[in-house]
Amino acid sequence: MGKSKQKGSHKKKNPGKIFKTKRRTKDLDQIHSDLKPETASKLLHQEVDYDVSGCAQHYCLHCARYFIDMKALKDHYKSKVHKKRLKQLREEPYTQAEAERAAGMGSYIPPKIVEVKTTPIEEDMD
Repeated sequence: MGKSKQKGSHKKKNPGKIFKTKRRTKDLDQIHSDLKPETASKLLHQEVDYDVSGCAQHYCLHCARYFIDMKALKDHYKSKVHKKRLKQLREEPYTQAEAERAAGMGSYIPPKIVEVKTTPIEEDMD
């Protein structure tokens, strides 16, 4: 028996590849920039936007996700996904200066550990 002469059309396409960019969230360095106090206050106290889940009133700053209501946000704070993201955010973001040191243009300085805690929930928003 020989090989099939068909090419390409009979193969199954990988559906995982289609969804990789569909559910993409912010990168860790973008979230670190959002954690600065002036930016964080804008994100946590947004105006009502009917195009976003929960009218943009329930936002997890660390995961860059909107939630439908306060209960969903509280449940998210207890979830494994949120705790994993907090652990990832503990390491200081990668900078250009660190890249130059890694390339041999300076001495190596290990990344610092940043203290990241879940934002407190305001109960009056219910």
